[in-house]
Amino acid sequence: MSEPQKKSRRHFVLGGLGVAGALLVGWGMLPPRQRLNASQPLPVHDGEVALNGWIAIAQDGMVTVAMHRSEMGQGIHTALQMLVAEELDVPMSMVKSVHVHGDKIYGNLAALADGLPFHPDDTGSLKRVAHWMTLKFARELGIQMTGGSSSVKDAWQPLREAGATARAMLLVAAAKKWNVAVDECKTQDGFVTHTSGKRAGYGELAANAVLAQPAEIHLKRPEEFRLIGKPLARTDALAKSDGSARFGIDAKPEGMLYAALQQSTTIGGMVKQFDAGKVLGMPGVTQVVDFSMPNAVSGVAVVARSYWQAKQALAALPVNWDAGANAGLSTEAIFKDFANKLDTEPGHVYYKTGDVQETLSGKTIAKTIEAEYRAPFLAHAAMEPINCTAQVRDGKVNIWVSTQVPGICVDLAAKIAKVKPEDVNLHMAFLGGGFGRRLEADMVAQAVRIAMDTKGAPVKLIWSREEDMSHDMYRPAALARFKAGLDSAGKLLAYDNKSASGAIAHQFLQRAFGFAGMGPDKTTAEGEFDMPYEVPHQRIAHVIVPSPVPIGFWRSVGHSHNAFFKECFIDELAHAANQDGFAFRRQLLSRHPRHLAVLDALAGKMTKAGEGRAQGLALHESFGSIVGQVAEVSIQDGQIRVHKVICVVDCGMAVNPNIIAQQMESAVVFALSAALYGEISIKDGKVVQSNFNDYQVLRFNEAPEVETVIIKSAEPPQGIGEPGVPPLAPAVANAVFALTGRRLRSLPLKLS
Repeated sequence: MSEPQKKSRRHFVLGGLGVAGALLVGWGMLPPRQRLNASQPLPVHDGEVALNGWIAIAQDGMVTVAMHRSEMGQGIHTALQMLVAEELDVPMSMVKSVHVHGDKIYGNLAALADGLPFHPDDTGSLKRVAHWMTLKFARELGIQMTGGSSSVKDAWQPLREAGATARAMLLVAAAKKWNVAVDECKTQDGFVTHTSGKRAGYGELAANAVLAQPAEIHLKRPEEFRLIGKPLARTDALAKSDGSARFGIDAKPEGMLYAALQQSTTIGGMVKQFDAGKVLGMPGVTQVVDFSMPNAVSGVAVVARSYWQAKQALAALPVNWDAGANAGLSTEAIFKDFANKLDTEPGHVYYKTGDVQETLSGKTIAKTIEAEYRAPFLAHAAMEPINCTAQVRDGKVNIWVSTQVPGICVDLAAKIAKVKPEDVNLHMAFLGGGFGRRLEADMVAQAVRIAMDTKGAPVKLIWSREEDMSHDMYRPAALARFKAGLDSAGKLLAYDNKSASGAIAHQFLQRAFGFAGMGPDKTTAEGEFDMPYEVPHQRIAHVIVPSPVPIGFWRSVGHSHNAFFKECFIDELAHAANQDGFAFRRQLLSRHPRHLAVLDALAGKMTKAGEGRAQGLALHESFGSIVGQVAEVSIQDGQIRVHKVICVVDCGMAVNPNIIAQQMESAVVFALSAALYGEISIKDGKVVQSNFNDYQVLRFNEAPEVETVIIKSAEPPQGIGEPGVPPLAPAVANAVFALTGRRLRSLPLKLS
């Protein structure tokens, strides 16, 4: 009698699902739902005609693009308009944008799919299936979010399809009007023309085009592009230069009041009591509001007829605080906890090949190198102060806010005011910097709660810089340990890396959606486990240490510090192997031609460092883009001075090279501020830093020359807003080592 065949766990699980499992698998095989037409018609004005959920055309031929991503200085409105203008065959001068939110076709699919913890070199079926299913779930969730350097990547297909579909509809409408064949017509610069010489503007054809049913939709081939790939000027540049651009803080609805707030001075502290009577008689003061809410920072706000009046009264308001459980918290205690967890816990292994432990203890290892690196908490410090204007009246809510997550803001405002989401009207504006801070909606909750006490008057809540600095959702602090083994020829055989930090996703899910995060969090180990270096024996793990300090997404997220750890340690290994950084990396990238091309281009742009200077190299992939940087540094009066940074970037198809260069320059300045000065420290449960006097950013006279080289590529576009940040700190640190022989393993980089 034969043995019964054993069922695999996968067969058992799917079999147990029965009919529901079959339906789920069947649903999973279907492509994600369309992103062309919204559930509700695109709002139009003054005779405009909407041809789909993205494009409306006015009678004069002006094209309005539904803008579903936030402009916070990264140039995304220009890039997305270019995608539509290219496929629709209109000049950029005939394109404008209108903010939209709410419909699920505007959700961000790419950012969620990019959050899967798979290695970039993984080509297995599990990764493909998980990616496919995530895209489908993301389409159903429809979370509208600007972040993860995903805007162009996510919009590349749907916006081009929207433009191409609208163009095909206009061609059909023109052919019917002239009673000619469609293939005898063509589009150019906002007009449809016929071989006979007939010509009609898009505005003339739009009303009939709505009824058109094109047989086929063709996207342009790269060789047909007239706009994509060109360094066009940004469409928001003039308004931001002449002061006409409107940011969230510029909102001024009729009858507006102002609110200044004070939040708990200790992390997790609570308002114990306050004496409103001391300030209610002061000039202009109308209310004092305790806006403390569950699972949020506790605090008090003073409402007045001017912000100055509100600030003056707030300074005079007596408030007693309960310091709470974190009154003794310190930076030193946090890092001690990290070290203890690294000593005692194995962590989650994100990537493993070969046998690291056996190899490191084997006879083939001629040299073993160990190192420990650390990075501090960092604030976002965006130039536009945290603010939100809110009005609660007659069961309706209006909010004016600079945000990266309009849907989350609407849902939270509805929850606080106890109204339906459809009764919340969100007024979008430009963002004066985001960097991940405006993925949070705490300012919306506070403004709405305060507005509920102002008898229908709109109220503008403005945080002081001190409140912003001491109540941020900080970039996590982290500690990383490395151990590696080289053979007698200097070849890297074994590589072990374990790090510890808080988990952003765990906290963010609780704040944004009200449910606790659990399990691994890719952001903790990204930039470490997904490195391209080909090491036969490697293990990369991370230990999550729950953070009492609020943490959130910061420009380039985990890559921001993990690239520093990894690229500095790789430089240490190159030095131990008696090789330069280029040669050592090249031998670890034999199966990675794109990375090698970036290295080669970087080497080709380098010149000999000036007298008293040295150069450092770093190479890092993040958000789908590969960036190599060389920093040239000197030491002046005991301080690190960066003179020049060469950036080579492979980001796939370069939609607008001008914007890519701007983003590299922005990333260098942002990252250099953090590398040389950035540090949020905790003492007695409080944030020590308070303003730009003790949380310094780079000054004009310290900004280096930045040269950007873009690798030509026919691959789909990848991220660009964040990938320039991670390589900067290690490039500078490696240059300092080349110059001084000192290995700086802690951020910010200090020589004393």
